[in-house]
Amino acid sequence: MLIFMVVISFFSLLDDSAIMDEVAHLPAGYSYATQGDMRLNPEHPPLVKDLAGLSILTASKIFHKEIVFPKNLPAWQTDINGQWNFGFNFMYQAGNDADWLLFFGRLPMLLFLLLLGFYIFKWTRELSGNNAALLALFLFSFSPTFIAHGRFVTTDVAAATGIFISCYYFWRWLKNPSTKSLVVAGLVFGLAQLAKFSVFLLVPFFCFIALVWFCLKITEKRDNQSFKKLFWENGWRIFGGTVLIFFIGFVFVVWPVYFFHVLNYPAEKQQADIKYILSSYGFKQITDLLYWLAGVPVFRALAQYGFGLAMVTQRASGGNTTYFLGQISAAGSSLYFPFVYLVKETVALHFLTLVALFIWLKNLFKRKIWLPANFGLILKEKFPQFLMLAFIAFYWLMSVRSSLNIGVRHILPSFPFIFILVAGQISAWLEFKPQRETNIFKTLGNALKDAQIVFLKYLLIGFLVVWQILSVVSVYPSFLAYFNEFVKGPNGGVKYVVDSNLDWGQDLKRLAEYVKENKIQKIYVDYFGGSLPAYYLGGKYEFWWGNYPPQKLNPGDWLAVSATFKQGGQGQPAPGYNEKTGYYDWLRVLKPKAVIGHSIFVYQIPQSLP
Repeated sequence: MLIFMVVISFFSLLDDSAIMDEVAHLPAGYSYATQGDMRLNPEHPPLVKDLAGLSILTASKIFHKEIVFPKNLPAWQTDINGQWNFGFNFMYQAGNDADWLLFFGRLPMLLFLLLLGFYIFKWTRELSGNNAALLALFLFSFSPTFIAHGRFVTTDVAAATGIFISCYYFWRWLKNPSTKSLVVAGLVFGLAQLAKFSVFLLVPFFCFIALVWFCLKITEKRDNQSFKKLFWENGWRIFGGTVLIFFIGFVFVVWPVYFFHVLNYPAEKQQADIKYILSSYGFKQITDLLYWLAGVPVFRALAQYGFGLAMVTQRASGGNTTYFLGQISAAGSSLYFPFVYLVKETVALHFLTLVALFIWLKNLFKRKIWLPANFGLILKEKFPQFLMLAFIAFYWLMSVRSSLNIGVRHILPSFPFIFILVAGQISAWLEFKPQRETNIFKTLGNALKDAQIVFLKYLLIGFLVVWQILSVVSVYPSFLAYFNEFVKGPNGGVKYVVDSNLDWGQDLKRLAEYVKENKIQKIYVDYFGGSLPAYYLGGKYEFWWGNYPPQKLNPGDWLAVSATFKQGGQGQPAPGYNEKTGYYDWLRVLKPKAVIGHSIFVYQIPQSLP
């Protein structure tokens, strides 16, 4: 299953043009690897970008490929975080081969899929056995969201991997405390922090889990041990160990890695960047502290990490203009993430989740969980599952409260835990448990009846498995545009959400191929993404902007509009949104000649516009 996932991810990425985030991440990663300077894209930790940059650097040495680094650009020399200008120039204007850069930059990303899949199988197997492990791995390997985002130089899959593996080793330390397990948990925690700043949420989450585990441990009955002794022994071990895990992660992993990334970053430039970018940050004391730390050589790495973390919290509170359910808003909606999860994940997963929830609740009521003694016993017995449920609830709560509504990818770290919990319940439900009878005929009758029930269960699960396979594979290679049957697939999903749920700029190369095949000599393009249309379309490209009046177009002219801009130009303003909308309403009456990869709408202007 993992081989299938990696292979289908590999071949589907070959014709994808750069998505929006890659034009910032990939060039930044190459600058880290070659310059030791993190002035670009500080709002994301370096791990993913480092892997992309080192992959490109290594490939350039092996294949003797010259990579031009435009060091004299103002975007590098003087601009404040000139990541976009530098990125577009590095990839498309400096003489580099953008497709070559993308190919080798994306290759290491597939390793995160392999690593996460391995640990999903490993942890599920330890908790629920082989059958559950295989089902959890299937749900992961055929997750359209993981396949879609696991191919790009972005931080979401890496964050999901880091969070999941960090939780696994934190639980192993809680269960079997030792110096080795503590050090491993600390190092893995530190590596996870280098994936994405949202992983910092593990700090309060681990504190909460440690508190619950502490409460369970001090209620254990042990001979010759008073409550006071249990309290202090477990308190020092659990809370002290948790603090040590954080200390190991930040001091022995995060700090040294960031030290390398600010090695050649001038201190005065770092301070100027912090002062300018965080000038509107809500906590001036933090800005002043980071500015001061950036001026102290030994603390510059810490300042850079805190700088990125502050940038992320600033952006999350500020929101992002997006299209959702026919409206344009910058305020965010509490319905956003529940809705995109419902329509972007497979119907088979949702059905299995409902079955698993029913079985789980039935078992809890059967064991009378409302009784305090039973609750404590179940909690200790199923503590890893409690950890997973707590993380899902915590992460979703933080996501729903955020104003940043730009894609289902932002709740991706919760998916592996959902897969494990669902697989564990379904696997237990499928188990054959013969009833014992003294009468041999009753025993045979019950066995036959049980076998029929088990057969029907396996038939149902087999049907759902095949449904999921066909549903996901049928959208190849456009996995980013996957929507389930609830909204009639990708063609229906565009009515509800866009951006990284459907259109991130991945289909520009396919548009160029369409233009070539249909012998189109000139095409106006309003493109959303991380590529330059002129790079792929050459002299056939004409710039178009949504605010232009349609009268600028002549009959017979060709127009291509990215779905994100099209829906943004047709949506209704949400309450409180005062920017111009409706500028693409005139396209409603035109039928597109083609929809490239479900994300770019191509029109030919008729003799007269209605």
